[in-house]
Amino acid sequence: MRNSFFDRSLDAGSIGRRVREVSAGKVGFYSVGLYPASLAYNCAMQNQAGRLMLAPRPGRDLLGAFSKDAIANMDAGHVATVQGMGTHREAGERRPNSLRDLIRECELVVLSANSNHIEEDLLEACRLREELGRDQVVLACLSGSFSHDPITNNAYVLCEQEPNLAFFSGFHRHGALRNPFDSFTANFCHPNALTAMLGAQLLDCLSPNIQVSPGVHNVEGQYIKAAKNMASVFAGFGYTYHQDNPGVLPTLLTLLLDQCLDQAATVSMARPDRQKLYHRQPIPLTELGYAVPRIEATLVRDGDFEKVRDHTFTQLTAMVADVRGSMMLPVSGHPTRNFQVGQVLAAKMREHKRCPGSMEELEQWCEAAGLRKGGLEGLKSLRYWPQIARKYSIPLHDASMVNLLYMAVYGRPAVKDTAYRVMTESRELSSYCQESVRPTHSRRYAEALQNLEVVEALDLVVNAVIADNARSAMRRAAPLEGDGAGVPAYVQLMDVIETQLES
Repeated sequence: MRNSFFDRSLDAGSIGRRVREVSAGKVGFYSVGLYPASLAYNCAMQNQAGRLMLAPRPGRDLLGAFSKDAIANMDAGHVATVQGMGTHREAGERRPNSLRDLIRECELVVLSANSNHIEEDLLEACRLREELGRDQVVLACLSGSFSHDPITNNAYVLCEQEPNLAFFSGFHRHGALRNPFDSFTANFCHPNALTAMLGAQLLDCLSPNIQVSPGVHNVEGQYIKAAKNMASVFAGFGYTYHQDNPGVLPTLLTLLLDQCLDQAATVSMARPDRQKLYHRQPIPLTELGYAVPRIEATLVRDGDFEKVRDHTFTQLTAMVADVRGSMMLPVSGHPTRNFQVGQVLAAKMREHKRCPGSMEELEQWCEAAGLRKGGLEGLKSLRYWPQIARKYSIPLHDASMVNLLYMAVYGRPAVKDTAYRVMTESRELSSYCQESVRPTHSRRYAEALQNLEVVEALDLVVNAVIADNARSAMRRAAPLEGDGAGVPAYVQLMDVIETQLES
């Protein structure tokens, strides 16, 4: 998919005119939802409504993401301004905007649907661009979940499937954007640095309260948002269940943040366009605000340095702030919806003294607490977690907290019992946090198997077999189906995770 503000012209005059058109252009949000509608309200408060257009999905109310109480507390004049952003005058009447209207009038269109609709919206937007002769309209998405192909049963990050799709991300709490004095940061990412800069400038002009910076890491941005949605569930659980155990929380929250970043850094290494991302840019990344052109992590294997992670995207402050903010309990207002899922999970696990029997039961708990299932992206991402971990070769020690949450929801009954103990007993949880981050050395053993003529390699395999037999004997002596006497719950669970989730 080509996704650029410019055609392939080399004429300086036409390019100059196009730059001025883009700089003075409008931004459209299609499908709307809580974040775009709140951003629109912020623009209305700041008298910056002229450059923003909204188009609700057919059958959807423009302000439908807000509760009746929230709407009742809004300024009527600002609400009228927001509603005006979602309509246009035609034949003397006000009519709702459509995706077609946004493609026709805007230079940048953000498809704000969640994972339920984003792919079909992208296909329709591309079709309309071609039909209307508006191929230079740039398309972006907000979706913070993994997509899934039911035919191939494959889960993936949409921006990797469509590498030129832009990604827009900013941290938003319920109601916070309706505070006229608060300020917010966001990142607009596109793999072409110039497109990223122009798109960020357009979004930055929407309101003086919104500061948008450019970046090129769209794949990493979308992945980290999906990962932090799952991590936010665990953070909400930790804050609620272990509120009387303050020693656990700093370790838990630090690990959740670090693992989100490390996972995205592993995904970054797998980008097929990675070299192009750094070497074929029209302007240096430092001109976008990156402090250095590249941040890579390496390991020493057999005396040689091997690149294992690319952390360059962590220089995008708003991306990292999104992860941190989603895992914090706010001083005022409500935490994010995924954090609230964790709070519900903690309350119900305390009440029933068990993990949820299934994802369906957890969703029922959330619905009963007023959290609509369709907006809980963290639970959607968790559903596809094993496929994602295998696809991107996420090491177990970089995802141990998500693995624990996954077992609590999808594990066998005996595994759920063990996960319950690890999640609810302070000592077990802290021990799991400490031990589960130790990396395994599967590649080291794979290399040894290929060099059995070397004495040290053969000794390594022999010792591994002995250790494995010893572990098997321990499992037979204290299986998860029994009481597991003598073996800590966190060790039992780590063993199950390594057996079931290791690729």
